[in-house]
Formats: sequence, structure tokens, C-alpha cells
Amino acid sequence: MREIVQRGLWFDELEPGVCYKHRPGRTITEADNVWFSAITMNPQALHLDAAFSAENPPYHRMLVNSMFTLATLVGLSVGQLTQGTTVGNLGFAEIAFPAPMFHGDTLYAETVVLDKRESRSRPGEGVVTFRHTGRNQDGVVVATAVRSALVRKQPA
Repeated sequence: MREIVQRGLWFDELEPGVCYKHRPGRTITEADNVWFSAITMNPQALHLDAAFSAENPPYHRMLVNSMFTLATLVGLSVGQLTQGTTVGNLGFAEIAFPAPMFHGDTLYAETVVLDKRESRSRPGEGVVTFRHTGRNQDGVVVATAVRSALVRKQPA
């Protein structure tokens, strides 16, 4: 019997210029937003206080914590790209939130491999640069980020 183990892609399998679309998306609930804000000790009323948010323009409703949006955006890519093959994140750059997320919005993610190179200090591993883009259910871009990660090469 053939066995298949779910995993991300090895350094050798990642191709610069390829766009990976991560599905399914993730619908963000009020509970997600309040939990994340509380556990990260972020007391921003726009994430936690519906009455306060209702009185404040321009949205007049609670906003999803942008750090939750970022974490979910990257997390949506893991199963397809880096599950079990990454050593760790090296850094994030060019993070932007061009539009807000609200409770009930669904986040869809896609990732383009921008670049990759073999590690100069760690044989058997390489540095991969990803551009993550998150869109809501209407196709509006709500988050972007460039991430560098150390990814293992396929074992010999």
C-alpha cells in the first residue's frame, strides 16, 4: 500500500514566480477577535468594545485586530507550503493593511515565492522569500506581507 504524508514543500520544490492559492479561507468571528486581542494583552477598544466602536467613524463597528489578520494570513499558507519543512521565520517586511477586516469576513490567502537561495551557513537548508496576500470574500486586499523563512532541503 502506498503511503502519503501531508507536508509542506521542500526548498528544492519551491519555485520563484509561482502563486499558491490557499483554500479554504477562514471566516473571522467576534470570538476570534476578542480572544486574540485579550491573549496578546491588546486593550484597543476598537477590537473589544462594540458600543465604543459604533460611535467612532469611519466604520462605526468593531475592527478585526490586524495582528490576528496577519497571523491568520501566514497560517493559511502553512499546510501547503511549509508544514514540517520549515526551520523558522527569519523576518517580515513590507507589512500593510490596505483595508479593514470585520467580524464575519472571510480571509483568503495566496502566496508568491519571490526568491530563494541556499543558506551560506546551514548546509541542507535555504532561505525562501514569500509574498503573502490576503483578500476578503469580496476580493478586496486586506493584508500583505513579505516573509523570509529558513526551509529544509529534501533529505537525500
